[in-house]
Amino acid sequence: MSQKIFIKTFGCQMNEYDSNRIFDAVKKIGYEKTDIYENADCYLLNTCHIRDKAKEKVYHEIGRVKKKFRFKKKPLVIVAGCVAQAENQEMLNREPYIDLVIGPQSYHKINNTIINYIEHNKRIEETEFDADAKFDYLSKIKNVTSKVASFLTIQEGCDKFCNFCVVPFTRGPEYSRPYNQILDEAKYLADNGVREIILLGQNVNAYNNDGFKLSNLILDIEKLPEIKRVRYTTSHPKDMTEDLIEVYKSSKKLMPLVHLPVQSGSNKILTRMNRKHTIEEYLSIFYKLKKINSKIKFSSDFIVAYPGEDNEDFDNTLNLIKELRFVSSYSFIFSPRPGTVAENLNLIDKKIAVQRLEKIQNILFENQIQMNRSLENSVIDVLVENLTEDRTKTFGRSEYMTPVIFDGKKTDIGKIVRVRINQSNRNTLFGEAINVSNQKVA
Repeated sequence: MSQKIFIKTFGCQMNEYDSNRIFDAVKKIGYEKTDIYENADCYLLNTCHIRDKAKEKVYHEIGRVKKKFRFKKKPLVIVAGCVAQAENQEMLNREPYIDLVIGPQSYHKINNTIINYIEHNKRIEETEFDADAKFDYLSKIKNVTSKVASFLTIQEGCDKFCNFCVVPFTRGPEYSRPYNQILDEAKYLADNGVREIILLGQNVNAYNNDGFKLSNLILDIEKLPEIKRVRYTTSHPKDMTEDLIEVYKSSKKLMPLVHLPVQSGSNKILTRMNRKHTIEEYLSIFYKLKKINSKIKFSSDFIVAYPGEDNEDFDNTLNLIKELRFVSSYSFIFSPRPGTVAENLNLIDKKIAVQRLEKIQNILFENQIQMNRSLENSVIDVLVENLTEDRTKTFGRSEYMTPVIFDGKKTDIGKIVRVRINQSNRNTLFGEAINVSNQKVA
């Protein structure tokens, strides 16, 4: 009888991709996925180290599992992901309930690690950086997904060393997967029902393998006739090279939403963050792309109340948001990450930080509302992903990743459907289908 595994994923899109690939691997040793964690023989927590109190959230989650299994057979408990990488052996020392700790660059070892534990009952951590071996192993295991839109990791790690960020320490140096390996995975996804591919990387536009860049990948992947849309995330302004900008002139399937984190509107704060770009350089990228295609919209990330941010710095960020009118963004109050340069900097008063975040989010949310309202009474292309939970409507996304709910059919799944937008709120568009086209992508 096969064993059941429950996988809980925190954090970024790359963790979601990783969780799917972990399951593709453990299927080889007899695991079936369960969505009910009380039924699990193996409980795997794929962790994220970006946000505040990430480590404590892991121990809280483990405590919840301990309580649930108090009168049942204990499952094999695995902590994976970036917290696992950062804490490694310390997790095993602190919490005896954890059996295995596996970092993001050691997933190719997961089956042997599990088998070794079952045979010898030896708790271990695997946190070596070995991206070559990992992706070589995973390339031999098919990426099985039932989704219309699928993530595809092409690059991991970071060499930028922003002063607030743990990624270089938890994901390692920048690594670009072999070009043909990525194309093979993209073709397999396309052959198995995927219609949109989202290329992933910590610095996805830093991709460079034997001279092949992200721009080359986009143009080759869009040659696959089954693929209707291509996206990529997350980018760094320093790597927004001319060849990538030029792709927006020639590509027929690259979507017109550019997620390009700026973090602050102040050059002084960008320097303190060690971001390696200026506002002037960011604006240059913005206006180059808008000149190529006025339909292009931007989303971004903002860190509010970074140490040293004064009223003028904050006003510069507000002014940038007003000028560029980001259609969606993530914004957070700065919280120090252990091991980073910014860990011990003097924090800004919490009340001021909360006020600044509220001001920024009010403007960002208003931008979203106005963007969605501007689409009311217009007809847009929607890639249909699935039925709504009550199965009475269809769910898809616009070119700008905005969720769209409309009166489609199950047979529309995987197709581009023309939808007239009747209503909207901040997060979602609502409409009615007017025709279906398998070909057209605006």
